[in-house]
Amino acid sequence: MSQSTSASAAPKAAFESDPFAAAYPETREFWQAGAEGRFLLKVCDDCQRAHWYPRSMCPLCGSDKTRWVEASGRGKLYAFSAPAKAEPPYILAYVTLDEGPTIMTNIVDADAASLRIGQAVQVSMRAAAEGRMLPFFSPA
Repeated sequence: MSQSTSASAAPKAAFESDPFAAAYPETREFWQAGAEGRFLLKVCDDCQRAHWYPRSMCPLCGSDKTRWVEASGRGKLYAFSAPAKAEPPYILAYVTLDEGPTIMTNIVDADAASLRIGQAVQVSMRAAAEGRMLPFFSPA
């Protein structure tokens, strides 16, 4: 089950008034779950595979039979980069989820020097500057 370290930081009202979330109604359930501190993925009922970024049609087989499922929130660090002169500092990463898809995200609560490719990570839903909750990851 997904973990939330700061779900209260972005109340549902922030999600409801977010123009980005409103512009893509097919992702409404994802943003709603994020506001509750949960991380969802789309899974195809035909090919049985999860995919990222959420969309109504499966990009793996073309089926329109997709549904939302709560993700485990666990994955492995596939690649990462910490720009030396970034202000504020951040760690950009690709994480391969236990469910299969690889997503672009940020690593939080970690020093880049301590990270290793293949390291286990766990999701943490956190508020972005715009208020919507996004999946960030930290070492498990």
